[in-house]
Amino acid sequence: MTDIDIEQYKIKEEPFYEAQEDEVELYEAAYASRLPVMIKGPTGCGKSRFIEHMAWKLGKPLITVACNEDMTASDLVGRYLLDADGTRWLDGPLTIAARIGAICYLDEIVEARQDTTVVIHPLTDHRRTLPLDKKGELVDAHEDFQLVISYNPGYQSLLKDLKQSTKQRFTAMDFDYPETKTEASIVAKEAGIDEDTAEKLVKIAHAARHLKGHGLDEGISTRLLVYAATLMNKGIEAKRACRMALVRPITDDADIRSTLDHSIDSIFG
Repeated sequence: MTDIDIEQYKIKEEPFYEAQEDEVELYEAAYASRLPVMIKGPTGCGKSRFIEHMAWKLGKPLITVACNEDMTASDLVGRYLLDADGTRWLDGPLTIAARIGAICYLDEIVEARQDTTVVIHPLTDHRRTLPLDKKGELVDAHEDFQLVISYNPGYQSLLKDLKQSTKQRFTAMDFDYPETKTEASIVAKEAGIDEDTAEKLVKIAHAARHLKGHGLDEGISTRLLVYAATLMNKGIEAKRACRMALVRPITDDADIRSTLDHSIDSIFG
């Protein structure tokens, strides 16, 4: 395919991202050698935003795939379709990325079936190829192509984990929620609220994160803090905004809700 509009996959405006450690430097080094990268971290901690930021910074097209348990290999690589003129081949997102030299980001890769993820293997070693078996074509990846995957280790299980044969094809970077001041700065910047209010929201998040493994599968994410701040900016009273954005989405357990609601009342007075 030569008629793909590459510009449609480029990020036009800089996505806000505040570095926590040396992740920008590490990613740039990996991209310089086109090494495949695995991003690991909890829900809503900034994994996807980081990749968007790096694609913008490097000036490269980005194709993102939200993986799910119903996704097949054909959804990734492509399939034949019937139309008025007969059959025609339609490239999948992974194939398009390999052809045009995009960064292909497979978000929450463990949600996909293991027999589906196997198709990425030839793209992650010295071959850098993608076999299109149904079409009888072997796609040589563009020199700018890079594969990035992400997942949340907190949800690992025997049924939902990557095979070692897949893991060991990637370099890996660990992400977590930012330290307090950085997270408050992010929330203030993203939602346009004052630092003091942002710091109070972060305190609530810390209270929830301490309950992870003690009734909560996952704590309050930075993303949800931005949601709460956004509601407050629209005139919703702080406690009501926090209950709606921070507590109700993450649990239906009455005792945990009560505990977190009490934290909200204490912090916002």
